Amino acid sequence: MKVTILDDYLDSVRSLAAFARVRNHDVTVWNDHVDDIDVLAERLAETEALVLIRERTTIDARLLERLPRLALISQWSVYPHIDVDACTRLGIVLCSSQHVDQPSYAAAELTWGLILAAARRIPEQAAALRAGHWQIHMGQSLRGRVLGVYGYGRIGQVIARYGTAFDMEVLVWGRKSSLERARMDGHRIAQNRSEFFQLADVVSLHLRLVDATRGLITATDLAEMKPSAVLVNTSRAGLIEPGALEAALRAGRPGFAAVDVFEREPVIGDTEPLLALDNVICTPHIGYVTTDEWELQFADIFDQVNAFAAGNPINVVNPTVLDHARGVRG
Repeated sequence: MKVTILDDYLDSVRSLAAFARVRNHDVTVWNDHVDDIDVLAERLAETEALVLIRERTTIDARLLERLPRLALISQWSVYPHIDVDACTRLGIVLCSSQHVDQPSYAAAELTWGLILAAARRIPEQAAALRAGHWQIHMGQSLRGRVLGVYGYGRIGQVIARYGTAFDMEVLVWGRKSSLERARMDGHRIAQNRSEFFQLADVVSLHLRLVDATRGLITATDLAEMKPSAVLVNTSRAGLIEPGALEAALRAGRPGFAAVDVFEREPVIGDTEPLLALDNVICTPHIGYVTTDEWELQFADIFDQVNAFAAGNPINVVNPTVLDHARGVRG
């Protein structure tokens, strides 16, 4: 099959052990990112199987309708960036492993790293030392402080365990089912949403971005946080009301933030207003970007390609397409 991989910024996929799983296919890897549909349509004109790296490129009906040879999209995790209905209409099979029994430990570890970095102002201290200055801030200890976990799913549960290991008090908010799981695990449940934001010294967001959660965190929520508090977002930028975090940080509630996700990615140059603020740590969506994580993800992604090529697709998101799916063209 003619397989195309988009958005491999670091040209890392070919270095993975999992890449050997597609050695019998004709694979093209693109290392840059483009949004232009004309360019994408040209690049993907002969593609039969499209491999996506998470949500880096939007795949909508306008593009899909210009790809008559495309039979399969193979990726990992959620797929808000893909027009599933258009795939089904056009006979394109979408396969995506949902890793239901596997939290992203890489994302959890980055989240905790950002919490530590924000509490102790590690990036600023390191930069100041290189610039010839010695000790420029007083940090905060985590022990004894309140860790607010918003969303007690797979990653939220791991973060709660990390907080417990650091002798923090874990405070949880989210859906009713999440709160019940957290209660069974022995964590404190906020009486209401307002109390959650008021009491937490660190708020860490662990929610999926769907229509119901888009803009869920409002300016009002942020204004209730302590001036000494930290907001950490390694989930999705769209969870926060547009412009609310920048305004809140300028107003001093919360006093600090650490974010790994942005509304438009990749962020190139000075297009992101948060980069201009001194009270925020910004990282370039690297929560899942580790060799270990990618080996797990691409093993599934490439297994999906091979299963489709063998006529037995797995992890099919749109199973109704199977009665009229495009075949692999020679």
